[in-house]
Amino acid sequence: MARVLILTGDAAEELDSMYPVFRLREGGHEAIVAAPTTRPVKLVVHDFEPGWDAYTEKPGHQLPVDLAFSEVDPAEYDAVVIPGGRAPEYIRTDPDVARIVTHFFDRGLPVGTICHGAQVPAALGLLRGRTTAAFPPLKADVEQAGGTFADAPDVVDGAMVSCRGWPDLPEWSRAFMQVLEKSLG
Repeated sequence: MARVLILTGDAAEELDSMYPVFRLREGGHEAIVAAPTTRPVKLVVHDFEPGWDAYTEKPGHQLPVDLAFSEVDPAEYDAVVIPGGRAPEYIRTDPDVARIVTHFFDRGLPVGTICHGAQVPAALGLLRGRTTAAFPPLKADVEQAGGTFADAPDVVDGAMVSCRGWPDLPEWSRAFMQVLEKSLG
């Protein structure tokens, strides 16, 4: 059984956040949710409506939080997942998030990013020389961070598994679970 840390915050996309938590638990792993504080985070639902140039956003469920970022000892976890939505935009500036995410990249441990989740390793300079998927409008952000953007549902680069957003979650989940299980030996 792996212990997988989910890094999130308010305005994280609901499916991006809840699907990995449930899939990991279904697979017999422990999913631990960390956020800026221990109060439940307020998720949002992003959808694509006809006639809109961008996605829409509606209030979603609340997600219970197990730990504040400041309480996380990354050495206690086997992998990390960063869901999308708007949360990555602001959690990427948290020094504890930098400490946590860098730990996983430095050790070649599994890192999953979904949709806007790529903004966190991009801001930390961790995408340099890597190939990653992300929400397609983030292509320039990935490239400016030194990464190569891939428009695909399940991009695996070493121990990093990424996707464009919630419509890709079945493919992303299969790929992430394979990388996670391989890393456990």
